[in-house]
Amino acid sequence: MKQWALLGTTACVALLAGNAALAEVTPQEVWDNWKALSTSYGQTMTVASEENDGETLTATGIVITSEQDGAKAIVTIDEATITDGGDGTAVLALSDVIKMEMTTAAAADMPAVTTKMSITAPGMETTVSGSAEEMTYDLAGDSMTIKLDGIEGEKVPSDLKVEAVLAGLAGQYVIGGSDAEKSVGSEFSADSLAVTFGGSNPEDGSKVAGTVNMANLTGASDSTMIGDMTKLAEALKAGTAMEGNFAYESASFDFTMTDASGETKATGTNAGGDLNFAMDGAALSYGGTAKDASFTVSGGQIPFPQVNLAYKEGAFNLLMPVAKSDTPADFGFMMKLADLTISDDIWNMIDPGKQLPRDPMTVHLDTTGKLKLTADLMDEAAMANMQGTPGELHALDIKALQVKLAGADVTGTGALTFDNSDMTTFAGVPAPTGTIDLKAVGVNGLLDKLMAMGLVPEDQMMGARMMLGMFAKVVDGQPDTMTSNVEFKDKHLFVNGMQLQ
Repeated sequence: MKQWALLGTTACVALLAGNAALAEVTPQEVWDNWKALSTSYGQTMTVASEENDGETLTATGIVITSEQDGAKAIVTIDEATITDGGDGTAVLALSDVIKMEMTTAAAADMPAVTTKMSITAPGMETTVSGSAEEMTYDLAGDSMTIKLDGIEGEKVPSDLKVEAVLAGLAGQYVIGGSDAEKSVGSEFSADSLAVTFGGSNPEDGSKVAGTVNMANLTGASDSTMIGDMTKLAEALKAGTAMEGNFAYESASFDFTMTDASGETKATGTNAGGDLNFAMDGAALSYGGTAKDASFTVSGGQIPFPQVNLAYKEGAFNLLMPVAKSDTPADFGFMMKLADLTISDDIWNMIDPGKQLPRDPMTVHLDTTGKLKLTADLMDEAAMANMQGTPGELHALDIKALQVKLAGADVTGTGALTFDNSDMTTFAGVPAPTGTIDLKAVGVNGLLDKLMAMGLVPEDQMMGARMMLGMFAKVVDGQPDTMTSNVEFKDKHLFVNGMQLQ
């Protein structure tokens, strides 16, 4: 799990503008606390020179290094000044450019890669207030640019360029606690984010270029950090917890790829969305939404002049336990794609006679349940030595199920519990107990159209209708509305009251 190895250094870069201000009064206390914080992350810090005239402390040639599991990250800051504000505040200013270099060691499936980046924030200042026990610092700047300066390694594009510019940036951090248990709360906003990228594939000569733009970004986070954050599994067991959210009002992208088949272009927009994240020693959650999205793809090997896709709402959410436990813990999974439409060019390829309704399509699944883990998912050694699956399913609630397309609409709900001591009754699946209720509208009409289109032969259609007759019953007075009650009881399967197993 090398992606966690650089967490301490990455967090350090995010906090450099404020953690130095943990001191209460003097610049020297600020600087001492900065160095102590770096040590607590398992990092090493070297400084070319330090000067303190009582009012301003100036440190030059600052190099912060973090190493773990063959991964290494180095942050270089030419100069940092910490000035006594004279009114109970302190002002921290860093060099306009901060350099970063990250190296991952070679592994079985990938070569070693060194990535060099720079962060430029001219005129960015941090004003710190509060007390030694809890410091609040406010930062603001016209812009911040994060740039990829180069990437070195085998089979990596030598001309890869990536640049992200945040404009109208403002933020606040609140930092409290002790060296043993640090709390950090943050808020930020930016008027816009503009990302540009481009490069070529050294293996086939294909090229890619594009832009991503977002407007009115906001975010917030709260963390309690205990122990060495470069050893995330241990820190989580010790009580580390974190949560955060991010939102934006609109986004767009423009992407072009050129290869032997020609030029392929993709563009897209949406009307905003959000992401949320939380983790502690027991569970992990992650989710997000996007609304009013549309995409267009053309050129290259696309067999149409243009492909258009759009949807009203896209959403997902995941909640899962991460710690080994003797008792089942909550889990959840939700995904939704509402009112999806596709261009007529695609429909005409599937249905040239225009027999199928081209109404917007929806897929929605929302589940919760209970899951007992037999291994710690964040423990790399335990996962490497694990035999079989890492957990047992004990309960599953289907809160919502919907599949709507081409004139048919299938919905359902249900609740099941599982006996993990019985893996034979249902062929390797823990024996369930409970019911699932399903309703289908328009399915027979869809089957008639599929047969008329020649997509399903008549003999296969007969078999499909016989299966429907076994598992569903027609609602009185509604010839194309069917319901089905699936019940697992006493190690048997019943459908609409008829025992099938």
